[in-house]
Amino acid sequence: MADTRCELSYCRMRGIMSLLTAFIKDRKMGLNDFMQKLVSCPHMCQHDVRGFLTIDEKRNEDIMNLDDELDSAMHSNGPRSSLAEETQMKPCDFHYLKIIGKGSFGKVLLAKHKETSEYYAIKVLQKKVILKKKEQKHIMAERSVLLKTVKHPFLVGLQYSFQTTDKLYFVLDFVNGGELFYHLQRERIFLEPRARFYAAEIASALGYLHSLHIIYRDLKPENILLDSQGHIVLTDFGLCKEGLEPNGTTSTFCGTPEYLAPEVLQKQAYDHTVDWWCLGCVLYEMLYGLPPFYSRNTAEMYSNILNKAPVMKPNVSNAGRELLEALLQKNRTHRLGAKQDFEELKIHSFFSPINWGDLIAKKIKPQFVPAVTGPMDLRHFDPEFTHLPVTSSVCNSDSLMVTSSVREAAHAFPGFSYGPPKDHGFH
Repeated sequence: MADTRCELSYCRMRGIMSLLTAFIKDRKMGLNDFMQKLVSCPHMCQHDVRGFLTIDEKRNEDIMNLDDELDSAMHSNGPRSSLAEETQMKPCDFHYLKIIGKGSFGKVLLAKHKETSEYYAIKVLQKKVILKKKEQKHIMAERSVLLKTVKHPFLVGLQYSFQTTDKLYFVLDFVNGGELFYHLQRERIFLEPRARFYAAEIASALGYLHSLHIIYRDLKPENILLDSQGHIVLTDFGLCKEGLEPNGTTSTFCGTPEYLAPEVLQKQAYDHTVDWWCLGCVLYEMLYGLPPFYSRNTAEMYSNILNKAPVMKPNVSNAGRELLEALLQKNRTHRLGAKQDFEELKIHSFFSPINWGDLIAKKIKPQFVPAVTGPMDLRHFDPEFTHLPVTSSVCNSDSLMVTSSVREAAHAFPGFSYGPPKDHGFH
C-alpha cells in the first residue's frame, strides 16, 4: 500500500516490510487490539467495518498486513509513537537539552519543543525495566492521575504522553525552582511562616487528590518542587492509589522509609490519612531539619515510628506543635483529617493566617522566590544530574532486533498515549 506523502525507496520499503513480516508472523493481534487501531486510525474506516468484525485466520493476517503497511508508510521518518496507538507527538519533536533527574526506570530531561520553542520536563522510562520489576500498574496509574490533576495549581500538569517500542514518554510542565529537599538541605530549616505556606499549598493539593478518591502515598521533600514564583508543585504520581472511596482502605506496602505511617509499616489496612501523616513528617522536617523519627539505623527508625512520640522543641509555636501532634497520631482513626479530611486541616489554628481562597488563586505572595533567569537556568538542580551527557538513545529506539522481549514491551502499555484536543495545543 503506497502513501504519496512519504518518499521511500523500493529497497528500503522491502527491508522494512520484511522486518515487519517476520515480526507479525510471531505475534497474534486480538480483536481488541484491532479495534484500538481502528479507532486511532480514522483512514482505515473507509473499509467495511462489519467485514473486519468477522475475523478468521486469513482475514486476521490480511488486517495485520494492512496495519503494518500503514505503519511503515506513515512513520518511516522516525520511531513510531507506538505499534498500537497514534498520537500527535513523537520523541524527535524535541531537542533534549539536559538531564535534570534520574529514577529507577529512567531519566527526566529538560527538552525544548522544536516548533513552539516551549520548554518541558520529559520523563523517559525504559519499558524493559518496568516489566522486569512488574511495575506496569504503577506507571499506568501515574498516567491516569496526571490526566485528572491538570486543573489544580499545585499539581504538575501532563501535556502529552507517547511511547516507542522500548520507551514511555511523559511530557510534563517544566518547573525549575528546585526540589523542596534541595532548599531544605541548603537552609537546614524554614521559619514558621514559610513552612506554613508550603504546608498549606501541599495540603490543598492532597485535599484535591482525595476529592478524586486518590491517595498520594509518597509525600516527601524530593517530590515537592518550587516553581519560578516560589509556589509548590507536587510531582511523581507513580505510587498513587486510585478509586479509594471515602471509607475505603488499601494495604499495599509502599512509600519512603522516613515517612512511612505506622499502619503501613505494620502492613495493616490504611486510607487517605497516610497522606496527612506524611504531611506531618514533611512539616516537622521543614521546622526542625530532620524527619520526626529519623535514625541512620533503619530498624531503629521503624521502632521510633511505631513506638515513640515525636520530640517537640520550643522554637515552634504552640499551634505548630499541636498540628504536628495531630497529624502524627499513630492511630489513624484519631489523626487529624480522619473524619472530614482536608476540611479539618483548613480550620486548624496553625493555618488561621491562611486565606484558602487566596491561596488556591495564588494571591498569597511566597516568602521565598527562587532566583532563576529563565528556563535554561538550572542552578537549583543537582549538578550530579545536569552534568551528565544527554545520549542520542533518548530520541531513538534502542531496540534493533525484534525479539520476544521487545514484542512484550511494545504491547505492554495499551492506551498509554495521550494528547489534548487539537485546538488545545501546548501552553
